[in-house]
Amino acid sequence: MLRTFTCEALVLKTASSGESNREAWFLCAEHGILRATVFGGPKSRLRAHVSPFHSGTLWVYRDPVRNSHKVNDFDVRSWRPGLRELYERAMTADAIADTILGSHGGGGGWEAALSLAGTSLDALTEAGEGAAQRIFIQFLWNWAAFLGLRPDLDEPGRPCEASPDGLVWFDRLEGGFTWSVPAGPGNRFLPLGPGARRWLLAVQEHTPERILRITADPLSLTQARVVVTALMAEILGRELPTWNF
Repeated sequence: MLRTFTCEALVLKTASSGESNREAWFLCAEHGILRATVFGGPKSRLRAHVSPFHSGTLWVYRDPVRNSHKVNDFDVRSWRPGLRELYERAMTADAIADTILGSHGGGGGWEAALSLAGTSLDALTEAGEGAAQRIFIQFLWNWAAFLGLRPDLDEPGRPCEASPDGLVWFDRLEGGFTWSVPAGPGNRFLPLGPGARRWLLAVQEHTPERILRITADPLSLTQARVVVTALMAEILGRELPTWNF
């Protein structure tokens, strides 16, 4: 990697560093998750530009001796001010960013990861009450697919060959779906009703902007959220606090 390089990036998170600097975590199309220091006080233009959920072209200097990075400039193309207008939007954006960080940016294919994150955040900026939850569920469901770990709800030959109106169950230990639950204690199996199943099958075929118009009844959305967050918790090895909003 060159000492100075440019890449397309999305700001996922920032934190104070010292008296006037910041540490920023980016998702970059070429380099995955990148941590870099933003120098400058509160009135710095660069500090204002490097804010969570802004995306654009990033210029970075890499110090090979200290193995550290410094932000030289950031040309913001997407500011996404709508994410700060509603509490639900802001919390959903934080949950999406933490999921990306928790899975190390997906471990590869970062251009596709950046696209998935960007389109979800773009849709979120226009989301009304209740729609943010649908975008969050869809993001986790499609992020699991991006990681190559999303179980198939409709694959022939699997025990999930229930009728379209049948109840299926998510097996937390096996990470797949079944339509018959063995007797026994514990919460290993989570129910997914026909409404939730059809909704998940529908939203995996559409962009985040499109699902603003694909609704579901409250029970189906609750079941979908419980199952999808349980799936992602199994993938990451833990449940992230920012999911609980």
